[in-house]
Amino acid sequence: MNYRPLTSLEIEQLKQNRCSADDWTHIHVLDGFDPTYVHQVEFSGDIRLGRFEKSFTLAGGLSVHAGIFNARLHHVTIDSDVYIRNIENYIANYHIGEGAYIEHVSTLVVDAQTTFGNGIRVPVMNEGGGREVPIFDGLSAQLAYMLTVYRHRKIVIEQLTKAIDAYAQEQLSSIGTIGKNARIVNCDVLKNVRIGDFALLDGVSRLSNGTVQSSKEAPTHLGVDVICDDFIIASGTRISDATLISRCFVGQGCLLDKHYSALDSLFFANCQGMHGEATAIFAGPYTVSHHKSTLLIAGMFSFFNAGSGSNQSNHMYKLGPLHQGVVERGSKATSDSYLLWPAHVGAFSLIMGRHTQHSDTSKLPFSYLIEQAGKSYLVPGANLRSVGTIRDAQKWPKRDARTANHKIDQINFNLLNPYTVQKMIQGVAELEALKTAANETCSEYTYNGCVIRRSSLLHGQSVYQMAILKYLGTMLMRKLATISLTSLHNIKQQLAPTTSVGVGEWCDLAGLLVPTSEVELLMSDLEQKAYSLEAIQKRFEQLHAHYDEFAWTWTYHQLALYLGKSLTDITVANLIQFIETWKQAVVAFDQQLYDDAKKEFGTMASVGFGLDGDEQNKSDDFAAVRGAFDTHPFVVEVLRHTSEKSQQADDMIVRLKALI
Repeated sequence: MNYRPLTSLEIEQLKQNRCSADDWTHIHVLDGFDPTYVHQVEFSGDIRLGRFEKSFTLAGGLSVHAGIFNARLHHVTIDSDVYIRNIENYIANYHIGEGAYIEHVSTLVVDAQTTFGNGIRVPVMNEGGGREVPIFDGLSAQLAYMLTVYRHRKIVIEQLTKAIDAYAQEQLSSIGTIGKNARIVNCDVLKNVRIGDFALLDGVSRLSNGTVQSSKEAPTHLGVDVICDDFIIASGTRISDATLISRCFVGQGCLLDKHYSALDSLFFANCQGMHGEATAIFAGPYTVSHHKSTLLIAGMFSFFNAGSGSNQSNHMYKLGPLHQGVVERGSKATSDSYLLWPAHVGAFSLIMGRHTQHSDTSKLPFSYLIEQAGKSYLVPGANLRSVGTIRDAQKWPKRDARTANHKIDQINFNLLNPYTVQKMIQGVAELEALKTAANETCSEYTYNGCVIRRSSLLHGQSVYQMAILKYLGTMLMRKLATISLTSLHNIKQQLAPTTSVGVGEWCDLAGLLVPTSEVELLMSDLEQKAYSLEAIQKRFEQLHAHYDEFAWTWTYHQLALYLGKSLTDITVANLIQFIETWKQAVVAFDQQLYDDAKKEFGTMASVGFGLDGDEQNKSDDFAAVRGAFDTHPFVVEVLRHTSEKSQQADDMIVRLKALI
């Protein structure tokens, strides 16, 4: 922009408006500058001012004209159509974007060169150190996972850390920025912070050394009495109601509210925290804690729901708070549950009661971990038949609060996938080995700090095998629906994978489901040469984009193991028999979900309804509030799913029989 010096007439009018300057020659303005809208302002240092032509309409219909009123400014650039009023102390060393609105702020200052939170080390998971993650304003859950988990790959960690530090140095500046159309009202001290476009800061107590990313598509809101120190806050996030943040990264679409407190933690897409506390946690996507007396500490979570009063301990009062734990994706902790770290809970598990035996259930997903008389009892596979598990898988995509044009975290919402199914395959083998090692009269088995009853073991094997079949069959049916069924030879050709990537183990990189071989390849590449942060992010995005292709490769090989023959050797009869078996598994699973849902409408569920009437009144009250079982959306969906999959199986069998 072409700024010019003030004219003598403009200086005279500014003086009449009770403005002052240590040196009027240091003030430059754009053509069209009107001093009419600058009152009671003290200028010092180099000042750049735009035009003031716009009016702002406030809540209630009040209109105010752009301009600067009652403020002290030092070394500031103010773009056009900005409104600044009632700055109690001063604004120093800032570039304020077009259309910004700043009112009733104590101090807005950059007091030294700063990286605005970029490069801050967060000692995640282990309070004693060793897993420090350098945060920056483009950090993804996947990159943070690698930095946290793969510490033994020293060259990888060095390369990633070096790239982040280099980026942080690029952000180093003694000038802060307030983005276009940002609004900052009724705030106290904002020091060494960078505020993005369209951000709203309303009643914030203190921000120090950090970045608030924001955009028109995904505005960020920081509310009353919020205090944040050494932080990065991504776009589309809301933090309010006296929440305290220190040395934290908060990802896109998060909600931290109602006096939440977080220290040394990473929160990724769509996490929510209210009332409780977090210390040194890796909160992968959709980690949720809504209740008082809830402490998440020194753990790694994702798609996790912490019930009221759920806690963990990482301190055995020996060498300090050195212990850590992992709760894999999709798990829940009931009210007053407790885990003594170290412990590892398998995916989609339910944790109930207090557990102190350092359980490792990572190879037995979809389980109930229940305390009885001080013992940790494990019920393998029990969560597969829970309507809550299915409901969670359905609700997560619908509750994605990210509205930014670019979504940083790569998230796969599939309930059954190569990662969880491989865990169930391992689970079947683990349970079989446990059963084989004991005598046939054994009623309970000891397993990795847990107790498994014989009936639970047998049922777990059965449920796992049914779920494995359901996944393999669903994937096969989906594939068959996309290919031409003109001949068995043609079917075999089109079923063949288009890539060899996907065979073998899979892992969950904080929401991204990916073949372990691809993670190893990425780390090997990083050990060979330096990659930019943008290139690494692109790799994660490409892996996510190719999930379906990789997943089919894995499924293709697992189908061969399940059928006992290569798919190049299958017959039409083999396919028909497999689809019939798959149909039976789907119907059986859906029936279990139907029966589980029906419990929510049983006699016990109506306790407390119809307070002032008889049984009919109770029934009517329950129906008015909860609705009828048969018309409940989830029940209707289960019945529709059963009918649809059964019909698909029947239609496919008819088409295949035509080839015989």
